[in-house]
Amino acid sequence: MDGSPSIDVTSGDLDLCIEHTTRALAHVCHLPLDGREHGLSRIRTLLRKLLTRPLNLKRVNIFTLNYDTLVEQASDTEGIVLLDGFVGNQRRIFRPERYEQDLYFPAETTEGQVHRFDRVLHLYKLHGSITWVADSPTIDNPYGVTAAAFDAGGSRSRPLLIYPTPAKYGETLGMPYSELFRRFAGALVRPQSVLFTIGYGFGDEHVNAIIRQALAVPSFTLVVVDPRPQSDFVSRLREQRDQRIWISEGPTLGTLSGFVDRVLPDLREEEILRKVEATHRALEPTRTAEGTPDAN
Repeated sequence: MDGSPSIDVTSGDLDLCIEHTTRALAHVCHLPLDGREHGLSRIRTLLRKLLTRPLNLKRVNIFTLNYDTLVEQASDTEGIVLLDGFVGNQRRIFRPERYEQDLYFPAETTEGQVHRFDRVLHLYKLHGSITWVADSPTIDNPYGVTAAAFDAGGSRSRPLLIYPTPAKYGETLGMPYSELFRRFAGALVRPQSVLFTIGYGFGDEHVNAIIRQALAVPSFTLVVVDPRPQSDFVSRLREQRDQRIWISEGPTLGTLSGFVDRVLPDLREEEILRKVEATHRALEPTRTAEGTPDAN
């Protein structure tokens, strides 16, 4: 009405634009890039160390905002079973009750005890994945989400992703994301929970709100790993001088590689060292009151 040109975009044009944009974003996240496989190696080391956690404790949860499949690739290489919310073999569909399941070795006898399988992790992809595809909801696929290997060659199927835009908070309120974020919030408010944030710049308010909620739990601990933490959220955390908040920063300890190699412990190695030290102490000769070794 004011004489300015109008743009007529049909729903078909918009859908095609969204499809091209989504596939372009997914293609960028098709990792690792040639010549940069070292990143995958670091994730493999991270997963190996996470698996040294005692089996009597709850399984480790990995919550990621990334779309790529580096965690899945590293798990395959290390022989790790990921409980990622999907069930099925040829056709994998999203069923969140999968997270409630676990894996055990059968007993060698009918009366024997079963043993918990040690190579299991839980994976939650809070913003979707390049391997997720939206389908029409059915009785056997109530959420309308399937998973398959990403086809970088130009398949018509559109990966199910949440775009990095201001509108993404609203998108997380829909399924399946609302279910994943509900489980994220539930994991953080459990007693003695610890959250490690690696590579997260605290730019997602819907994630920050859940972390703020967790900080109201006295036994919660937050570890921020960032080479140069500059967000207002982290600045406010510093001001609180809360002993439950640890910030690992700098070019070494603030990176994934540095944190995994220099900070994150390998509990199996520590247990072996403790046993070696105990053996050495047991084999040391006892000493008499005068300080000379006891011949006995």
